[in-house]
Amino acid sequence: MPYTPSGFFCDRFIRERERRDGEGSLSKPIRFSGQDYNTLKQEYLQKKGLFEDESFPATVDSLGFKELGHKSNKVKKIVWKRPKEICDNPEFIVGGASRTDICQGDLGDCWLLAAIASLTLNDKLLYRVVPHQQSFSEGYAGIFHFQFWHYGDWVDVVVDDRIPTINNQLVFTKSKAYAKLHGSYEALKGGNTAEGMEDFTGGVTEFYEMKEAPKELYKIMKKALERGSLMGCSIDSLVPARFATRTTTGLVTGHAYSVTAVEECKQSQHKESKVRLVRLRNPWGQVEWNGPWSDNSKEWENLSKGEKEKLQHQNAEDGEFWMSFEDFKKNYTKIEICNMTPDALEDDKLHKWTVSVNEGHWVRGCSAGGCRNYPETFWTNPQYRLRLLEEDDDPEDDEEACTFVVALMQKNRRRKRKLGANLFTIGFSIYEMHGNKQHMQKEFFMSSTFKARSRAYINLREVTQRFRLSPGEYVIVPSTYEPHQEGEFILRVFSEKRNTSEEIENRIEADHPVPAPASTGEESEEDQQFLSIFQQIAGDQMEISANDLKDVLNKVVSKCTYLCRLLYCMIMDGKGRLNLQEFRHLWNKVKQWQGIFKCYDFDHTGTISSYEMRNAINDAGFRLNNQLYDIITMRYANENMNIDFDSFVSCLVRLEGIQTNSV
Repeated sequence: MPYTPSGFFCDRFIRERERRDGEGSLSKPIRFSGQDYNTLKQEYLQKKGLFEDESFPATVDSLGFKELGHKSNKVKKIVWKRPKEICDNPEFIVGGASRTDICQGDLGDCWLLAAIASLTLNDKLLYRVVPHQQSFSEGYAGIFHFQFWHYGDWVDVVVDDRIPTINNQLVFTKSKAYAKLHGSYEALKGGNTAEGMEDFTGGVTEFYEMKEAPKELYKIMKKALERGSLMGCSIDSLVPARFATRTTTGLVTGHAYSVTAVEECKQSQHKESKVRLVRLRNPWGQVEWNGPWSDNSKEWENLSKGEKEKLQHQNAEDGEFWMSFEDFKKNYTKIEICNMTPDALEDDKLHKWTVSVNEGHWVRGCSAGGCRNYPETFWTNPQYRLRLLEEDDDPEDDEEACTFVVALMQKNRRRKRKLGANLFTIGFSIYEMHGNKQHMQKEFFMSSTFKARSRAYINLREVTQRFRLSPGEYVIVPSTYEPHQEGEFILRVFSEKRNTSEEIENRIEADHPVPAPASTGEESEEDQQFLSIFQQIAGDQMEISANDLKDVLNKVVSKCTYLCRLLYCMIMDGKGRLNLQEFRHLWNKVKQWQGIFKCYDFDHTGTISSYEMRNAINDAGFRLNNQLYDIITMRYANENMNIDFDSFVSCLVRLEGIQTNSV
């Protein structure tokens, strides 16, 4: 029976083909939906028409699927218009973008707006997402393009400029290309600033709850900005009815802010008194903090003119304001720091991370083993060897250790939301290992204690955490909380010094145990019957054909038609016949496989778990890589993720045939 790969295997093979010749890199992004911006633009300029994007049309399907679906009353009021139909002289970017240019629309996507506001602080990053030479005047054809980091690849997204409006006002923020990337505008509802910042930069984001923030948080924030990192923060709303509500201090709950600066200043009227300050940006472009160090507060009187100039202090209702670091920690609930990859940092003076990236997948019944609460299957999860090669330049407490950040990201769940897909609950564990080059078995995890792990399993797109461990070799095990949850992921490691990480793959090889030779003592009743029947059918030549084989086996054991077919496939001598010695060898092999199968048929149901199939195949003498184990599971396991003896033998016979042909 031919093997048909699952959807994500097909997607992966397509991506690998696309990546040939460097596709997916910054210099050669993948063309989303196969659309080439330059080709389409020239086509519409020549025919003097305006581009209409058929892959993301001006219809309800592009708006959403539930709240913005066909039954929504709001959707009925929406009119799609081009910018020139909204105002007389639309401009793409006015005088260069700034963080104060960003204003929120009517969709609950302030998390995205905060990320965009942070992006404007770095021209190189901004113009990577928004390429140059686009306008509503010169060369205008109603077509624009934007570039995003999308699960490991840079993609170029083409859109037309028809945007949804109500009463001639924008319904959503200027994020059409990002909405297209994820399937609809509604798909953008709900998220965190980290997600947007990563998709705009390719960076990796750390996430801190203020009440559990490390004591060196200020230092982490300061160093992050010195690296060119982007930062966002927010205030959780405990009462849903008060979501996105302004407090008496001017801050807004359930709302995302950008952190744009962190500074320490000397107060002139307080000898040797320094104050730590944080500058924040409200993406609304208004509504600011009114407490200490707000625009018009008396605290500014304690700073010299030079300090004020250093802080670029302004009295303006522009959504940007300063507050003390202590007030920052008291008022905000969480902070997200997006660390940049080296290619995003233009300044050679900036400290740059070392980055390693691995793509993987969890396959139901084979490599989707769940968390440590499921010890029988946890070991089957993908495993990644991490080598920390150098300790930090400035180790804390004279401790030789390496600082690194691990980020586990699940893929494509937002785009699949309209199909009912939700985010999995994910996390990871880290164990110390010493030179093992094979996939770690169940016994290792049963007897070993993790060295580090994610703080919790959580249903976010990405789980990220910072660690400090001694230089050495470790194994990272990413997993969903529950077993049998199938999906793709990216595992990234950012370290201050050198590191390498790679998936632990077994070397494909066969090391078959030799079946026991015939006993020199008394033969069993089955052996005597077997020999007698074989002699009767084989005759003087003492050889049998494939059809004769069926007769022999049917007289020795019942219901063995499948064995006849399978063993016949193993007749590889070119003449299609077996002598007694050859057949006895094959028969003993099948009995050996039967013994292996019984060892893993713990409940005597005539089936073994698909997770145990890996061990059973190993016991039969085959060492396969993770992809082959995945394929075998999808080919031979039933809907309950169990494999019967027929399928087990069929799989081993095919492996025997492959191995024999390769000799």
